[in-house]
This record gives sequence, C-alpha cells and structure tokens, in this order.
Amino acid sequence: MDHQVPLAITRGLRRRGVTVLTAEEDGTQQLADPLLLDRALTLGHVLFTQDVDFLAEAARRQAAGEAFAGVVFAKQRFVSIGQCVQDLELMAKALEPADMMNRVVYLPL
Repeated sequence: MDHQVPLAITRGLRRRGVTVLTAEEDGTQQLADPLLLDRALTLGHVLFTQDVDFLAEAARRQAAGEAFAGVVFAKQRFVSIGQCVQDLELMAKALEPADMMNRVVYLPL
C-alpha cells in the first residue's frame, strides 16, 4: 500500500485474510515513486495507490520495457473504500503475482 491509502482499506483487506504491507510498515513511506515501485518488485508485491504520479511512472516503465510488479490505481473520491476492499480482495485471491507483472489496473473493476 502506498502511504496515501486510507487505513480503512488496509484493515478491510486484512479482515478478509489478504496479506497487506504498507509503506509505513516497510519503512519506505518517504521513498520517491520510482524507488517504491522498485521495492514492490523486489518484494513481489503489487502496489495499490491513489496517487496519479504512479500512473506516469508505470507508463514510462511500460514504454521502456522496464519491469514492475504491477500497479492498482483507484481515483480518490471516485471509488468507495468498500469497493476498493472488495475489488482488491478479488484480485488478491484470483490472480497470481505473474498475472500483474507490468500491468496497471484501474478500480472499480
């Protein structure tokens, strides 16, 4: 989870048995976006964010053929917390990490 994601989303996913690592828990909340994407790739974690800057970095990487573990994006005030939790849970339980490599997925699904 990017550091800007509401805690309610993290808590909701954890209540549903989804493994979540926040940037704060990982000590990476101050990392620049490219470095946070690198960290997510190293850990094999898809990054969920509501920060549009990650979309530009993901697009740059796609165009350059640079790997990233995947980005899930939800526009703030466009998708409810409940919908984010529901969609992220579905993705976490239905997809393998390889399914998300170098992809950007927009919520709601």
